[in-house]
Amino acid sequence: MKRIKRFLKSPAATMIAFVLAVGLLLFSTVGGARAALTYFSDTYVSRVQMSNIGVTLLENGNAIAKRDYNKTSDGTWDETTGVLLSNMLKKGEKFKVGQKYKEELSVQNSGTIDQYVRVSIYKYWMKDDKKDQSLSPDLIGLNLVNVGSDWLLDESSSTDERTVLYYSKLLEEGKTSSLFADSIKVDGIVATRVTQVPVEGKPNTIRTVYDYDGMHFCVEVKVDAVQDHNAEDAIWSAWGSKVTVNDGTLQLK
Repeated sequence: MKRIKRFLKSPAATMIAFVLAVGLLLFSTVGGARAALTYFSDTYVSRVQMSNIGVTLLENGNAIAKRDYNKTSDGTWDETTGVLLSNMLKKGEKFKVGQKYKEELSVQNSGTIDQYVRVSIYKYWMKDDKKDQSLSPDLIGLNLVNVGSDWLLDESSSTDERTVLYYSKLLEEGKTSSLFADSIKVDGIVATRVTQVPVEGKPNTIRTVYDYDGMHFCVEVKVDAVQDHNAEDAIWSAWGSKVTVNDGTLQLK
């Protein structure tokens, strides 16, 4: 208990809000995994009022998921859940490999204090409810924008499956970041991967089977934010990342 109290009094103490939306798209229909907004680490707390923190993920201008500390200050979170890509196709429309679809993603500060924001994007394939590595995540073409200017790529934390971005600007109360993605397209090469299978009982007859039959591509976007107070120490404490902050501008070390 004494250690906790000392931490609360420490200038490095911070708080963090975390929001997650998950998109799951089948080649023939749209489905999804419900966004899971359940994570909050009690390790990261703050001397400022908890009711100040809040972050929302926007998809094509609409709030797809959010996590705000309840303004009643009763220790709960005001959460909404959603599914990425759920409105990408028109009614009756089928998904087409190689076609570009609008997928504009940004972050809104839905709290009452200025914040610094990090986005983690995960892309992967699934088959029979399990991850399938026979197709590369690179074939899931989520087109990133404003990277290198408004959004900074954390190469040390990124992998083939995960991309980590930091918003270089202080995201003020009620403001929305610039886009970090604007479209999505599955590379048409997946449609060229086929296997020819003999048809049982029909000599000299073969059936062409697409290798991606039954495959789903998945996109997860995780957004978390920390308060602007003592930002460099707060980001190190919450995310384990070394940054510098000068006049509200964040830079990765």
